[in-house]
Amino acid sequence: MEKNKNHKQKEQSDLFLQAPPNALDIEQAVLGTMICNRNAIHEVIEVLSPKAFYQEAHGIIFESIVALFQKNGEPVDILTVITHLRQRGELEKVGGAFYLAKLTANIVGYINISEYTLILRELHMRREAIQEARSLMNNSYNLELDVFNEISGASQSLADIFEYSNKSSSKNMAQLIVEAIDTMQKDKENSSIIKSGFIELDKLIGGFKAGQMIVVGARPAMGKTSFALALARNIAIDSELPVAIFSLEMTEIELANRYIAMETGINQKQLLNSEFSGVSYKNIIDRVTAISKAPIHIEDKSAINLQQLRAKCTILKRKHGIGVVVIDYLQLMTSQVNRNRNREQEISEISRGLKSLAKDLGVTVIVLSQLSRETEKRADKRPQLSDLRESGAIEQDADMVMFLHRPEYYNVHKDEDGNPTAGLAYVVVAKNRSGAVGTAKLGFDATITKFTNYYYGVVNDSTDKISKNTDFYDKEDFNVLEC
Repeated sequence: MEKNKNHKQKEQSDLFLQAPPNALDIEQAVLGTMICNRNAIHEVIEVLSPKAFYQEAHGIIFESIVALFQKNGEPVDILTVITHLRQRGELEKVGGAFYLAKLTANIVGYINISEYTLILRELHMRREAIQEARSLMNNSYNLELDVFNEISGASQSLADIFEYSNKSSSKNMAQLIVEAIDTMQKDKENSSIIKSGFIELDKLIGGFKAGQMIVVGARPAMGKTSFALALARNIAIDSELPVAIFSLEMTEIELANRYIAMETGINQKQLLNSEFSGVSYKNIIDRVTAISKAPIHIEDKSAINLQQLRAKCTILKRKHGIGVVVIDYLQLMTSQVNRNRNREQEISEISRGLKSLAKDLGVTVIVLSQLSRETEKRADKRPQLSDLRESGAIEQDADMVMFLHRPEYYNVHKDEDGNPTAGLAYVVVAKNRSGAVGTAKLGFDATITKFTNYYYGVVNDSTDKISKNTDFYDKEDFNVLEC
């Protein structure tokens, strides 16, 4: 047993003594071809960077060739490269004029440059992966470091390396037009559209798409959390798409109670006091069956940073296939610890990270955000993009920005057309990168903090009055007029 252990340790030690994967002869051939054939430069610079060259001198020569190439009308040959390196004081560092002549001496014609550049890119990836693995191993021995952050950071770095491996060259317009038409066709068939479940809102925005970052902003007491829970519920049940909810403010039990209230119509005070007004436990169980089976995954860690969020989402994507991530809310998140950054810079980093998360994992990220008090200073109290707290980066990074506004909360009892605002909520779509902006009406039941589709004039012969914004009934049983 001890012998096997020692043998394994020796193998690991030998690995560390090995030179990182490289191919100096191919590096020389690629550089020599670039110097001798200007057309080869086009192919190489689309795939490689200076870091792709293992030998430092080769990376410097590559930079010099690219610098000359990017100057309009500047010839690229052995003499101009020598002159350029001499002017930068780097000629002797790369081996002098003799070494550059050696690079071009054995180049005959136009070698298979495409294959050579792919080989160098693969070797570069291997070196990067080895370096990241070694860094993770060394940091894992340091008990003062947070191992979760180290693993999360390593996962992100490896994901970046993988993305680099799939980097493709630019596409011509013919390819792009075909892809755009194909995407439109898929959207028409609703194969890639995620509906919010709110009729008027979906008519306005069309729905959400994978890779989008959606910001939902509101002042306190407008119902941000309830709106997010409603979106999660509708998406998980109606679209059968798994949803992850990261609640940084409320516990998972509190969220479950919210859902029970929303599904049964019993307010939370009555639920906590078991005052069900004749409704049996069986009826409650029957009403919450759908939500209890919904593919909704809740994380209620009160403090989570961007790296931890990405790691958890990656796991949930792999295990459960989540398509939507809900975060309640942005201002409670943190980025990596950096005492030199102010809060606005930190929020900017988080915002960019959330957009990157949506794109990299192919999910829709719905993030709630607090608004500044400037909203309260305006007469109509309607939110604006400038009200997003702490950073303009939120507006910049978001694909869509929606605001919640309830006139009734501000004692505005009639809208601009003279209609009552009781039970009315507005979703103001202030930014929509791929569609229309405007305002959609939703119903809001304050007793159970529930958003619904907005209806008016809902009356039934068997009842004197029914709440105009209820949706616990079968709409086919009523003469429903949509607003």
